[in-house]
Amino acid sequence: MTPAPFLDAITEAPPGAAWWVRAADGLRLRVGGWRPARAAGTVLIFPGRTEYIEKYGRPARDFLDAGLAVLAVDWRGQGMADRLPRAPFAGHVRAFADYQRDVAAMLEVAEAQGFPRPFHLLGHSMGGAIGLRALTRGLDVASAVFTAPMWGIVIAPHLRPAAWAVSWAGKRTGLGHRVAPGAVPGCYAATAPFADNTLTTCPDGFAYLQGQLTATPELQVGGPSLAWLHEALVECAALGRAPAPAVPTLVWLGTRERIVDPARIAARAESWPAARLARVEGAEHELLMERPALRAQVMEGTLAHMRAHAG
Repeated sequence: MTPAPFLDAITEAPPGAAWWVRAADGLRLRVGGWRPARAAGTVLIFPGRTEYIEKYGRPARDFLDAGLAVLAVDWRGQGMADRLPRAPFAGHVRAFADYQRDVAAMLEVAEAQGFPRPFHLLGHSMGGAIGLRALTRGLDVASAVFTAPMWGIVIAPHLRPAAWAVSWAGKRTGLGHRVAPGAVPGCYAATAPFADNTLTTCPDGFAYLQGQLTATPELQVGGPSLAWLHEALVECAALGRAPAPAVPTLVWLGTRERIVDPARIAARAESWPAARLARVEGAEHELLMERPALRAQVMEGTLAHMRAHAG
């Protein structure tokens, strides 16, 4: 692994560092993060679809203040990681299982760079699906926290059969790289107006995100591809049937969630003996970019959970 760029100027956090690493199938990923002078453990951040390491600058600052190091990854197809040639600006993946190669590469960096244990998982949105799958495969963490995990996707009931059929057909006919029908082709977070956006009710958090994407448009990712949609639907269904991991887990869910499926999240959490579901009144999808009082609720609860299970 070799040093990679780190965009300190957009993070509102202390300086960080990043490294290039190759996944087992050869794709180049970027893994990076922050370390305090003395760390009592490391938070492994699994970002959501379209996201990138620097988006987590504000939460990283809070974790650093609490004496925890932070490590995050640019998944394949987003951030500065290699993008798949036929769909460089779509949210695209050939198979959801490929993300587990990225998890392995991230852990390789954590070990090589001496990020301290115990590890704690923080998975957001798509990162929540990747993270739950990693837990079922034995990911070695002392605790897990999920914010709006993608254990189901909001699709109108009358459109769900079509979503399955069209996404499956797109993959089978070689059109899986095409943006799924009805999806925003451009980067939603970069172009959406604040009014009635589905991400956050906080003007400052929304401006922080849009400011990052305006300053660094090369980080932008558009709507999901047909292949991504089909793989995501299959994975969400499989995760709903998967045995519950024994890892102590805290699941955060906003009461105004409109991107991932609240009913699926609640069902998964409530059938998981080691998990606890916490609802955040009035919050949208981006719980760590919400209004100060709501964000504080999530961060304080997350830190308390990690401290309680630090080993």
